Amino acid sequence: MTDFSQKLNKLSPEKRRYALDTLPGHLVSTAKTARLYQLLTDFDFIQAKLAECGVQALIEDYNLAMSADVLLNPEQTETLQLIAGTLRLSTHILEPDKTQLAGQFLGRLLSFENPEIVALLEQAKQWRENTWFRPLTANLTPPGGPLIRTFAGHRSRVNAVAMTLDGLQAVSASDDETLKLWDLATGKKLATFTGHSNAVNAVAITPDGKRAVSASEDDTLKLWDLATGTELATFTGHSNAVQAVAITPDGKQAVSASWDETLKLWDLATGSELATFTGHSDGVTAVAITPDGLQAVSASYDDTLKLWDLATGSELATFRGHSDGVEAVAITPDGLQAVSASSDNTLKLWDLATGSELATFTGHSSRVTAVAITPDGLQAVSASFETLKLWDLATGSELATFRGHSDGVEAVAITPDGLQAVSASFETLKLWDLATGSELATFRGHSGGVEAVAITPDGLQAVSASFETLKLWDLATGSELATFRGHSRGVEAVAITPDGLQAVSASSDNTLKLWDLATGSQLTTFRGHSRGVNAVAIAPDGKRAVSPSGDHTLKLWDLATGSELATFTGHSGSVYAVAITPDGLQAVSASWDETLKLWDLATGSELATFTGHRYSVEAVAITPDGKKAVSASYDTLKLWDLATGSELATFTGHSGLVNAVAITPEGKQAVSASWDETLKLWDLATGEELATFTGEARMRSCAVAADGVVVAGDESGVVHFLRLEGVDFLRLERNAPLTLPSESPLSLLSEGLSLVQQGREEEAMSCWEKAVKLRPDAAPMIWGNGEKALSKQGEALWEAKNYEGAVRCFQGAVKVQPGNAEYWHCLAASQYNSGDAEAALSSYETALKLQPDDANIWDNRGYALFSLGRYEEAMASHQKALELDSNYANAYYNIACLYGVQGDVDLAVENLQRAISLDSECREVAKTENHFDRIRGDSRFRALLGE
Repeated sequence: MTDFSQKLNKLSPEKRRYALDTLPGHLVSTAKTARLYQLLTDFDFIQAKLAECGVQALIEDYNLAMSADVLLNPEQTETLQLIAGTLRLSTHILEPDKTQLAGQFLGRLLSFENPEIVALLEQAKQWRENTWFRPLTANLTPPGGPLIRTFAGHRSRVNAVAMTLDGLQAVSASDDETLKLWDLATGKKLATFTGHSNAVNAVAITPDGKRAVSASEDDTLKLWDLATGTELATFTGHSNAVQAVAITPDGKQAVSASWDETLKLWDLATGSELATFTGHSDGVTAVAITPDGLQAVSASYDDTLKLWDLATGSELATFRGHSDGVEAVAITPDGLQAVSASSDNTLKLWDLATGSELATFTGHSSRVTAVAITPDGLQAVSASFETLKLWDLATGSELATFRGHSDGVEAVAITPDGLQAVSASFETLKLWDLATGSELATFRGHSGGVEAVAITPDGLQAVSASFETLKLWDLATGSELATFRGHSRGVEAVAITPDGLQAVSASSDNTLKLWDLATGSQLTTFRGHSRGVNAVAIAPDGKRAVSPSGDHTLKLWDLATGSELATFTGHSGSVYAVAITPDGLQAVSASWDETLKLWDLATGSELATFTGHRYSVEAVAITPDGKKAVSASYDTLKLWDLATGSELATFTGHSGLVNAVAITPEGKQAVSASWDETLKLWDLATGEELATFTGEARMRSCAVAADGVVVAGDESGVVHFLRLEGVDFLRLERNAPLTLPSESPLSLLSEGLSLVQQGREEEAMSCWEKAVKLRPDAAPMIWGNGEKALSKQGEALWEAKNYEGAVRCFQGAVKVQPGNAEYWHCLAASQYNSGDAEAALSSYETALKLQPDDANIWDNRGYALFSLGRYEEAMASHQKALELDSNYANAYYNIACLYGVQGDVDLAVENLQRAISLDSECREVAKTENHFDRIRGDSRFRALLGE
């Protein structure tokens, strides 16, 4: 606990609130910048103010601190920007659940090396007020990228979004039959508009920002007062769902587009239908009005766009070119061009006067659902599955891709200043900074949703399953150790044998496969199911496995021979999950038919059926004592007594489908993973929800290790590594105690990886050598991961200017991979910077034998020779670099240094001038370069430096 916390805890609730509310402002007004900065980087202050005053009040403190009146240095400003950015990104999570602050900070900031951020996160790790999920790796979108904030509140897909002309508010339309009004600056939901009896497909706001028109699946449009939320009018006339609406620039009329293949023109003051436009041969999906209000462009599933005269109702032109339905259309501010978005995965630019197709924009890998044009008419933003793209309309170039949604993006709108965009997807909206456009790294493992995860019995590794692949992970470092390929369709599940040496995967290609985890080899394929295999469980003896399938059956397999031992029938729908009791005698299955069944594995008999769920049962897990089971279904979990079949409890709290459940090793808690993007921890005795972690995509899978590490996979491909804090874990004594090899190849690999992080490279190498002796066929995976770990650690130590440590790491890397020129190059550079130029020169020579055409290595070799006083050899090395790359600025600069130290002004200036022409930064470096001290007084040299 910090001094601030101790002082705060002594105050009364009223004074505590007052202090938290006013202290930052007081420090600003009294110019106590150092104290202000200390306060805003204190996790205890952040946690306390969040709890008392909410997220926005906290963000305003950072905005105040970063104002022009407060004198912060650039490093301090960067730190506060990162904290404020994290709070903005997590507002929709922290506002309803303030206990997630530590988890959100770690998930978003762990990848940053900023010392103040590192110190803040160390404070966050010590938080002990609640049980919580602590991220072990960076697993959430970091601040500083294009995503600014997320708006959460809808209960289903968000189909449309419109922005007020002042750019301060937005209105969203959803499948949940509502519209919502949002404050874009704070993310706050200002109002909810109810009245439609079906999904709301579209919304448009009048130019004065006072009213909105919505279009619905209930075949109507409605006019709303945004200030009061009052429904002012309902427009009826369409005979099918209304897909889109646009308002004329004078705010007096609206044009609607419907699935009934027509458009209609409406008088907003009277509600009268003024005209109907017919001509499309399929549903009309979108409409846009020209800036002069005289014409409209419609888009249809008949693959065309049409231009209409609003005064006469005449069809002026038809635009053909798309090969599938047209989803959206937007018109440039000058009214001369239009951009269309289509299910054929493309956008097209059209000349409205001639009907000519001017350009096609390709890049999306799925249907393009929406498009918006910036106010200057120069760029467009398009929406597709999970992504948005920014385009240059003049050149057709793709400028940026924005990732962050975990489902199809249905709509996009751009702020009037053209700097930001709001996108709409499943249940959420997101605000983006169009200027940054850069995507910061988020830890991703798979390219598709992670359907399953399993942890080895020793708790050192995990295996994840996704589209056609499995991946092996080191839990201590979060690093990917191997990828297993062999399935021809999605991998739905994975289970690991009790000895931790093998894994069984289940796939929608109707098969299971047995894998050797040490080598990645595929040992056996199990065939017999006639539909996809949804899950797999391995018996405690490691000899048998049970698989449930879409063919309504379960099968029992012999892992040694690959033989099918039995088939269990009884379910009337797809069987999604199975768990085996700790004694290996029984299994519990979960099915689409809303039931669970208990089976005798020896006889194949169905012993009991458990009913109570109202939807399909997606997952099941059995407690370590074998007496109870936990099942997961739509937004609930249930606890069952296996002996009696009684339902003991129902756990509610999720707002979406629960995909997976895992029970902690001592059997007291369960972790669930849901489509509501959360993981939850439950107390099985009380039914209490103990902790929640909110991610950024639907959670698909979860597993818990004996030490409380949770591995979870989500729909976007992220593998999350978290630790349960505030929960004590003990290994249970089983009826048949589990015996693991004291030293397996994988455990030795993990031990070595941990030793590398501790700077104990020689011991790490010994571990890996021992592993390879145990399993020579595992050598490629052992040494491959060892080499990656050493080089990565070496790079980190180099960045930290710990050159001696970097030398040790790269020495290990070249020992593992002596044929890698880059490792020798990095070793040489580290040796040089640690003061051993002779050793560096030897390493450069080895690197050049392996890669003789690398200009960078030749140049750096020259610098090492230069430092040893071997000027002629150094010159030859730099000249060789220029032979390989005539525009290599650094080589010219180093040659200039050589001439400078020898006092040759003409040649020094000539080469420095060439270096500066290629890289202007060379001028600044030369101003303090001691190799130019002999010629620094020369007028030509000073003129070149601008002195």
